[in-house]
Amino acid sequence: MNNLVDELINLLDLETIELNLFRGESRDVGGRSVFGGQVISQSLVAAYRTLEEQRECHSLHAYFLRPGDMQAPIVYEVDRIRDGGSFTTRRVMAIQHGEAIFNMSASFQIVERGFEHQAADLPDVPPPDDLESEYELRLKIAERVHKRVRPVLLQKRPIEMRPVDPLDFLNPQAKAPRKQVWFRASGSMNDDQSMHQALLAYASDFGLLGTGMMPHGLSFIDPNLQAASLDHTLWFHHPLRMDDWLLYDMESPCAMNARSFNRGQIYQHGKLVASVCQEGLMRVRKT
Repeated sequence: MNNLVDELINLLDLETIELNLFRGESRDVGGRSVFGGQVISQSLVAAYRTLEEQRECHSLHAYFLRPGDMQAPIVYEVDRIRDGGSFTTRRVMAIQHGEAIFNMSASFQIVERGFEHQAADLPDVPPPDDLESEYELRLKIAERVHKRVRPVLLQKRPIEMRPVDPLDFLNPQAKAPRKQVWFRASGSMNDDQSMHQALLAYASDFGLLGTGMMPHGLSFIDPNLQAASLDHTLWFHHPLRMDDWLLYDMESPCAMNARSFNRGQIYQHGKLVASVCQEGLMRVRKT
């Protein structure tokens, strides 16, 4: 297993403090606060730790309440809302410095057979082997960015990403709010489906917020832009493997009132395995 993937899985291996209470640390991925995908994935792991029988998450709905402090541990408190015959419901609160920074509801279901259909096919895009990785693209522009931003660009990540149509965030041009990215864990993993789901939850927060910036010619390095995830919803449709390529097809149907609405569909081997929706803050600071 790749060391970076090992580190991410260790980051998600929460410490048990007491019944329904867990503690996690943070990893700096270059933002001003804790990466939202990390809090989502750690919350999902905390919820899984309270299940008394084998069930799989089929949906989670989350709100980001306050920026997370990367230097302080995060305490996850799980409320066992319901244990039904087929479905289990958990509510998770992430706490720092005595205040809630995030809450999430997650639902789990026994694995059972049922009707199946899929309305959309895999988008017609080049395969990942024909594309450069995001890291290779960042290396090409590293010398052109401010030295404060350079370490973030050169940081290797446990999730390898290969954009279909790379964006020039040094000189962004207004364009239609849709993009596709191939991604996978940069190392092999075991068969634990809960951990594959947790890593997908982590990766699902990469790039989605930026989709809403595309029609406005904005990028994250714009010093006047204030951008942050406000909420995040994820549905799991089929089992998946994070150590194999997945395609993330993202779009932003609208923006309003300093918020952008973004959604994505995630495919693997032609099958729709997950769907994502998110609202994000997209505000230009007053100077």
